[in-house]
Amino acid sequence: MAILKIARMGHPVLLRHADPVPDPTAPEIRRLAEDMIETMLDASGLGLAAPQVHVPLRLFVVREGEGGRALINPVVEPLGEAVEPGWEGCLSIPGLRGSVMRARRVSWRAVGLDGEALAGEAEALGARVLQHEYDHLEGVMYPMRMTDLSLLGFNEELARAAAAARPAAENEH
Repeated sequence: MAILKIARMGHPVLLRHADPVPDPTAPEIRRLAEDMIETMLDASGLGLAAPQVHVPLRLFVVREGEGGRALINPVVEPLGEAVEPGWEGCLSIPGLRGSVMRARRVSWRAVGLDGEALAGEAEALGARVLQHEYDHLEGVMYPMRMTDLSLLGFNEELARAAAAARPAAENEH
């Protein structure tokens, strides 16, 4: 297995609609998925889409236990009307985080590396990760979904602001 180079914001591969994977059981797709899982874990990510490693295919991996799972040609759809804001980072936008509104619950379906159909539902953080990775397959990066860019910042600055706000909130009680 190998650690793959991660495309950063501004690279054209991140802005295009990814192509379907013609044969999910092909050895090169298995190798790509395994390398993506290793890359995601090495970078402490929760997910990684093929376009993020310069491969414009409809495939992403998500963290599962100590490893990861590959979802090929996935479809992710909101369940219900409930949405919530949440902080997101991205391996293709290192050092930054932003608040993005996402569906609280989603359903998903995909094909696994063995060619078998997979399906499920996710909520909260799991739903957010699936939506974020699916967006990469559509050529969408999380800042494009933000409605308030004042909620985009460097990780260190956001942590410093949160730490400064904590003592003030504790003094109010």
